[in-house]
Amino acid sequence: MINYPVSDQPVDSTPQDSGSPDPYGRLGVEADASFDAVQAARQARLEEVGDDAIARSRVEAAYDAVLMERLKERQQGRVSSAARTASQREQAPQPSVRPALPSRPPLPQLPGARLPVAAPSLPRLALASGPLLWFPLVADGILAVLLLVVPTAPPELLLALATGVTLTTLQRRNGRFLQAVGWSFALLSLGLLLGSVLAGLVGASLSLPTLTLQSLPALLLLLIGALLIG
Repeated sequence: MINYPVSDQPVDSTPQDSGSPDPYGRLGVEADASFDAVQAARQARLEEVGDDAIARSRVEAAYDAVLMERLKERQQGRVSSAARTASQREQAPQPSVRPALPSRPPLPQLPGARLPVAAPSLPRLALASGPLLWFPLVADGILAVLLLVVPTAPPELLLALATGVTLTTLQRRNGRFLQAVGWSFALLSLGLLLGSVLAGLVGASLSLPTLTLQSLPALLLLLIGALLIG
């Protein structure tokens, strides 16, 4: 039996390059492939050839040739469809992604403020008692004496004081300030009107000054209102 010599050199099982003169063919991509496809093909070829220095140099040379050809095309104004698509994709405005804002908690609903409005009603007539009886009697009595006896006492000031007495009494009786103001003003106005009529009718026959005669009905109505309006 004849023994043939066996070589000690290991058999190279690394895939060999196709030997194509076209750099795209060496990389295994089309001429209109994108840059990312070219990069992926280069990496795949390098992994295929392993540590074979000659094969790796051929892959790198093919990759460099593709890059040089792409650069030459750009300089000459000839851009491949893949490069044009990639360029348009890079130049296209990217949609801005706004960060989601945390939702605000709902504000508590406050009840609507309602001011208590008293319904208009007729006054309740009732005679005051206790301090609310003697306070307007004494105060308005003193003011009436000053109005009739003291000629220098200004009627305007006395009527203002009498209005304040009536306002204070009505406020303490019913606890409604605005209503007390309204009744005091109404009684004062009606009294002054009656005083003007009285002064025009009997003013000439009486020796009282005109202002005093006009102020007496107003003072009297203020006193009656303080005593009776509940």
